[in-house]
Amino acid sequence: MLKILQFVPIQLTFFLIFGILMGYYFSFDNILIFGGFVGLFIVLGISYYYSNKSFSRTLHFNLVTYLLCFAIGISTITNKEEVKSKLHYSHFVSSNNSAILVIDDVLKSGNYHNKYIANVIGFEGERVDGKVLLNIQIDSLKLLEVDDNIYIKANFETLKGPLNPYYFDYKNYLRKKQIHYQVFVNSSSILKLNKRYSTLKGRAAEFRGKVNNALIKNGFKENELAVINALLLGQRKGISKDLLQNYANAGAIHILAVSGLHVGIILLILNFIFNPLERLRNGKMIKLIVVVSLLWVFAFIAGLSASVVRAVTMFTAVAIGWQVNRPTNVYNTLIISMFLLLLIQPYFLFDVGFQLSYLAVFSIVWIQPQLYKIWKPKWKVLDYFWKLLTVSFAAQFGILPLSLFYFHQFPGLFFLSNLIIIPVLGLILTIGFIVILLSLIDLLPAFLATLYNSMIRFMNSFVEWIGLQEEFLFQNISFSFLMILASYGLIIFGIRFVEKKNHLRFVCFLVSVLILQGVFVFEKYKVLTTDEFIIFQKSRYTILGERQGNELIVYHTLDSIKYSNDKIIDQYKLGAGEIGVEGNSSFPKVYTFKENIILVIDSLGIYQLLNLKPDVVLLQNSPKINLSRMLDRLNPKIVVADGSNYKSYVRNWQSICEQKNTPFHDTSQKGAFILK
Repeated sequence: MLKILQFVPIQLTFFLIFGILMGYYFSFDNILIFGGFVGLFIVLGISYYYSNKSFSRTLHFNLVTYLLCFAIGISTITNKEEVKSKLHYSHFVSSNNSAILVIDDVLKSGNYHNKYIANVIGFEGERVDGKVLLNIQIDSLKLLEVDDNIYIKANFETLKGPLNPYYFDYKNYLRKKQIHYQVFVNSSSILKLNKRYSTLKGRAAEFRGKVNNALIKNGFKENELAVINALLLGQRKGISKDLLQNYANAGAIHILAVSGLHVGIILLILNFIFNPLERLRNGKMIKLIVVVSLLWVFAFIAGLSASVVRAVTMFTAVAIGWQVNRPTNVYNTLIISMFLLLLIQPYFLFDVGFQLSYLAVFSIVWIQPQLYKIWKPKWKVLDYFWKLLTVSFAAQFGILPLSLFYFHQFPGLFFLSNLIIIPVLGLILTIGFIVILLSLIDLLPAFLATLYNSMIRFMNSFVEWIGLQEEFLFQNISFSFLMILASYGLIIFGIRFVEKKNHLRFVCFLVSVLILQGVFVFEKYKVLTTDEFIIFQKSRYTILGERQGNELIVYHTLDSIKYSNDKIIDQYKLGAGEIGVEGNSSFPKVYTFKENIILVIDSLGIYQLLNLKPDVVLLQNSPKINLSRMLDRLNPKIVVADGSNYKSYVRNWQSICEQKNTPFHDTSQKGAFILK
């Protein structure tokens, strides 16, 4: 492991990543960055001169090189942040703006809207750039496609953060995709314009559309069609929520995401198909160009997602190594591909798929040999499945902490789905490409279509069966960022000790165990010492939470079915840690929390209770009261309106509170109100 860390690209990549993180979380001026570059290049030149004179690398030369990579990381992400550009449309946003949009990507539709990512090329008559999330009300309008040009007149709204504690931060997620605004329109607000040009992305989407039409014509539909799209075309948006959940529960979700596994198999297939080219003059070079070109054609067809680009970049290096007869070190290939990708697109660093795919491959390369040493079967068939099993365990071992942090579940039968599906995945992909090719030229035999449909249906059924074994699915696991760091520390030092058993490595392993235990104790202490009163945001309803340590009492106005299906408290439990929850549908009018008194004024509008002087007043179910008079009588520190109130009432209350200089908190805008 230490030898790997001595590899220069790994060191440079580390400082590049550090610079990207600094540039993302802190703002840097371009003039300051430019000045830093000039200074570092001058120092680097001087350092190189003295290092060259002494015929050895010096400490100051290394240090300046690392600082330069750090500065490149800051510069790369700063210059990629489109919102800082003077041409970004956000500088011209007002109310009811007119804009020309070009559809860049088609997303999975929601319950009420079809969703798209669009490039803004015109704004109030000005040439601009930037991306926006476009929400079109589901109605009679035909679905838009990539490269479609439309004219809209609408309000560009800033994206909202999560309105309840520990909810998924969709605003932050879109920020990492350079999207800061969204618009909501219906078909009557849209004027479709003539296409100005077709991009590679648009042509790829058009090709995928032709493939889908050809497959539908040959009898493929619903789940089978959706899985073919995911496996061969890199598009998962057509997969139903239930089917996607089945694959996640079975630990086979990576099968549906085109990544290193798929691209590696495709490289082997292409290498076999074009092997006869090596007999020609300069055949190896011709074969390399053809294979690499087809890999990148596949990447474009699959939508150039972070995982696809990463995999194709890595296996391009592998293909080059094969053809020049130089076996490439996998660590070198991984790191160089990561360095190049982050240099071109630093926002890949924040892509969950990008993180998981690199961790999985690195874990397979490093951990799998240690697991394989445990047993060496004599029979080839057993040896094959043992290798496959150790690969599955190594990959799962490496991504486990990150998976628990993001997804809060662990599929106990992941190895079973991998043992069955992965051995036949090459066959599924090969037949799939043949099916697509023959369907496009209208020569697909009925028996082959039926056979492939049955194969996909069987795979879906098998995955569903594994996913239904709930006793092997460990869900709702709370896992913090500190636990990630401590867990990877334990994994790294544990594997190092297995590699070579000595006193120092054993001590490091024991220290990592103690650190992990310390983190668990700290997290438990944090849970037990946290007290808070929460007014959650729930449209048309009221949900209050009174927490003391690891116990949460929930007061709510939902019926029993809605309460059991509601995700607000579940998400809170996941984020807060191991806490007990007690639901209570009775609703007191007064709460005492620490030294604070919370008064609830409901639709009856009664608030004169024994000369009570509340610190917080909660307005619930649109009470018809004279708010100005109430503020004069009770003089609360803050007024809170939850999601159960009419919006017109809330706007009026906010205006009155501003006149009275009384703080006002609208949970539908500011999110849940939390009293510590």
